[in-house]
Amino acid sequence: MNKVVTSREEILKVSRELLKEQNGAALNIRTVASACGVSVGSIYNYFHSKSELTAAAVESIWNDIFCFPEKGNGFDSFTDCVAWIFACMKKGSESYPGFFMLHSTIFPGEEKADRKDRMLHSWKWIQDELHEALRRDRKVRREVFDETFTPEKFSGIIFSLIIAAMLRQDYDCSGLLEMIKRILY
Repeated sequence: MNKVVTSREEILKVSRELLKEQNGAALNIRTVASACGVSVGSIYNYFHSKSELTAAAVESIWNDIFCFPEKGNGFDSFTDCVAWIFACMKKGSESYPGFFMLHSTIFPGEEKADRKDRMLHSWKWIQDELHEALRRDRKVRREVFDETFTPEKFSGIIFSLIIAAMLRQDYDCSGLLEMIKRILY
């Protein structure tokens, strides 16, 4: 029996469950309202369109998968950050099967044009955390970087490899960590 949903967070919780169970096919205002046990109008009080609901639900899943430590208490080791991201991806794949592949296709037809922008926005904070962890890592040999091979470029390359692993559903980061250690330390 569903309890009556009265908050945005409860609606997003139900939306996450629908995405998990039905791979996004059933995520719409009417289905969410039914699953929440509320009227369609109640959902519209929080989300003005299906695309707004979908975007919020997807962002909510990303936040559930990757809960970075509070700023200032982040990673002091780049390799620890990378290993943690891979552990989160594995946990996220188990909690939300198919989500990483589904993410790029879940938005309604009228939203397909800006899917890439939404994905990049979702991933920006992962890139930022990688760069910050690299900046904070005192073990990095500073002569590794110069004006051509910058820390930003390096963390961007690592991020690309992380995304490739995510899409391949390969959560073994041992080879990547070894490569990073050989380059940085």
